[in-house]
Amino acid sequence: MWSGNFRDLSASVTRLATLAEPPRVSTGLAEAEIARLRWLWAAQSAPQPEGAFDLAQHFGSRFDTLDSFDRMQLQSVLAVCQRARSLADAGRSLFDQSRLQRESPNDSDRLRKYLLKFGLSWADVLLTQS
Repeated sequence: MWSGNFRDLSASVTRLATLAEPPRVSTGLAEAEIARLRWLWAAQSAPQPEGAFDLAQHFGSRFDTLDSFDRMQLQSVLAVCQRARSLADAGRSLFDQSRLQRESPNDSDRLRKYLLKFGLSWADVLLTQS
């Protein structure tokens, strides 16, 4: 069953053409790519835990325009946010190493800007907790 999109297909074909030993794509390479796509599709269709932020519902048709990387990263960030007591607490957890490098870390502002990049606010995250 095809559960991806044309961007997935195009990326797979490009990857296969790039990694292939001329003049052909080997069976092993094709099987590895199929396994990678199955893993990718399983991650996208995995059921969300109770209370998890529903990206597809929030983003609607724009959900399909998000890269897999952005979807997975955003889902992880939102999971941390939902466990946090405040925006500052979530920011400290998420930026635990890079904040040590800054003279004046403002983790709340960094997290707020990250969420805003996806059209989300802290209030949006809190709404899913109730």
